[in-house]
Amino acid sequence: MFEEIEKYAQENFVPIIRPQTRKILIDEIKKASPTKILEIGSAIGYSGLCMLVASSAYLVTIEKDERRAKLAKQNFERYNLQNRVEIFNDDALVVLNQLVAQKAQFDFVFLDGPKGQYQRYLPLICNLLSKGGILFADNVSVMGLVDSNEPIKHKHRTMVVNMRNFLHEMQASSQFESKILKVEDGILIAKRI
Repeated sequence: MFEEIEKYAQENFVPIIRPQTRKILIDEIKKASPTKILEIGSAIGYSGLCMLVASSAYLVTIEKDERRAKLAKQNFERYNLQNRVEIFNDDALVVLNQLVAQKAQFDFVFLDGPKGQYQRYLPLICNLLSKGGILFADNVSVMGLVDSNEPIKHKHRTMVVNMRNFLHEMQASSQFESKILKVEDGILIAKRI
């Protein structure tokens, strides 16, 4: 569908959602039929485009990297979807706190930002996700390291420990019914109770 964006991502080493994960995300979007989606980690807008095409929702998306945020904006414009998108080019924690202060509500959250930050984002996401809403978190296996019994290299240790804590918190939470899918780099899908 967005082959030229896929090609750009591959040639420029931009991480975008993988094919099986994309299919599951689109299926979840169609099932949930959200009116307002929050995306943490726009990159160049690929997953945002996929979610917009699969729904009639309005998308609020956050991307810290200025160059990627500009490319995402261009890609939304290229497909004439700019009227259904608001892009924040800032740190996700800053934007999430602003959205909480505004009492914003979303019925679907796609979490695909910095893997070591998922646990820090969680209390804010809880405030933003409406009851019955879906949290879809990508890359929860962190290159397979989360489930590994091998010693973790120093450069990945904090990220892996934080992701393990995030997953434990999600599975122990009374606010969510969650499941983890061992697809590609791991997906967590959770419904807000």
